Amino acid sequence: MVLVSYPVALALLGTLAIAVGGPIPAGAIGWGLASGVALGLGGWWFYAALGAGPISVVSPVSAVLTATVPVAVGLIQGERPGPVADGGIVLALLSVALVSRQATDEDVRPHRFTRKVAWLTVGAGVMFGLDFVFLHEAPNDSGLWPLGFARLAAAVLVFTAATGARELRLPTGGTLKLALVAGLSDTAGNVAMLLALRTSDLSLASVLISLFPAVTVVLAMVVLRERVHRGQVVGMVLAAAAVVMITAG
Repeated sequence: MVLVSYPVALALLGTLAIAVGGPIPAGAIGWGLASGVALGLGGWWFYAALGAGPISVVSPVSAVLTATVPVAVGLIQGERPGPVADGGIVLALLSVALVSRQATDEDVRPHRFTRKVAWLTVGAGVMFGLDFVFLHEAPNDSGLWPLGFARLAAAVLVFTAATGARELRLPTGGTLKLALVAGLSDTAGNVAMLLALRTSDLSLASVLISLFPAVTVVLAMVVLRERVHRGQVVGMVLAAAAVVMITAG
């Protein structure tokens, strides 16, 4: 699916970047490309970990790392959220772990959390987290150019990996339509993410963005009529509380 959604997002983000305008400083190119490489590697390693290990472990561990890495970088850079926001960050990290975890009785595959799977999981989480960090470092006056360069690097990386694995097959039918919708949604989500990172502390914006699994679960419940386990419900409640605390703090 990403073989379609990534090029679509690249075309849309490139068009929007031209329309919005603004200078193209070296920082927009460098940090944008770094963001794309991190995103591409993170996606590659994440799906490799899911294919070889237990979803119930891979998904929450990578999700928590995705949220933790930019929070840690923000604190190292000197960001000091208030005590209420600090509590919200803790709740958000716990929420991400709970919401991202699949019910263990659904993960019936005989996969073990081996050393290889562990490295892939950690690598994916760290790369996804660095994606936030790199975009936050891009110059604020560079318009949407960092997103365009990020998507360019991610698309090249994905197509190179698919070619090397001999999986360069484009989807058809309903899957193709979903891929096109995913490209549109990806574009809108990335623009919103960049604006959030530019107008807030890295530690606060990144942890709020990392709560997206809660939205995914809600959509699965409403659209696909999927059932969720109690841990995910608790996680969604904590996510709502975390948003309120971080916003208020």
